[in-house]
Amino acid sequence: MCGRYALYGPSSRFRDHFETAAWPDFPDRYNIAPTSWVPVIRQAPDGCRSADLVRWGLVPNWSQDPAIGAKLNNARGETVAEKPSFRAAYRRRRCIVPAAGYFEWQEIPGEKKQPWYIRLKSNEPMALGGLWESWTNPDGEIIRTFCVVTVGPNAVMAPIHERMPVVLQKSDWPAWLSPEADLAHIAALVCPAPAETMEAWRVSRRVNNAREESPELIQRTEPPKLA
Repeated sequence: MCGRYALYGPSSRFRDHFETAAWPDFPDRYNIAPTSWVPVIRQAPDGCRSADLVRWGLVPNWSQDPAIGAKLNNARGETVAEKPSFRAAYRRRRCIVPAAGYFEWQEIPGEKKQPWYIRLKSNEPMALGGLWESWTNPDGEIIRTFCVVTVGPNAVMAPIHERMPVVLQKSDWPAWLSPEADLAHIAALVCPAPAETMEAWRVSRRVNNAREESPELIQRTEPPKLA
């Protein structure tokens, strides 16, 4: 799964990397949790890429209660094309979720879970594969939400966790964002990223607290020494 991630750096870095005309006003964040409003990249009707603030936690447009979004932060890639909550968005409303890196928690027998920070070795922004939806509340307000698509692990992630987000290659962005893309092509993109492009290290358990926000949260920590 993907439960926390980081996004920091100058707006120009992300605007240029993802080739958008503008970038929303967004502060450096080192511990983004579900329900946050964060930059998400979608394809506008004119074919250009648009970066807008969208809320994490997908609310299907048919839902009667927006609280369902708290349960739909991630979508399993193996079933995303069939699940009622995700299938419409998967067909026509795919998006890119920019991230500097993301966190995952490793099970350690007899200890508390150990958080890890994962990023691209190049330190370029990650393009996580996402889905978005529009939901209208009783007052007529349109609320846009998203989720992250996840798959099984690659060799970097396997020792840490059994799931990881889809990390899209730059050459695949146009197809992923296009509502007209062939779904067989899209299905082929729902796969683990090449392990050789990624790196991971242990970080402080302070990240467990969603209220914590500091660059220290992504700093490398050493495993305890044996007595």
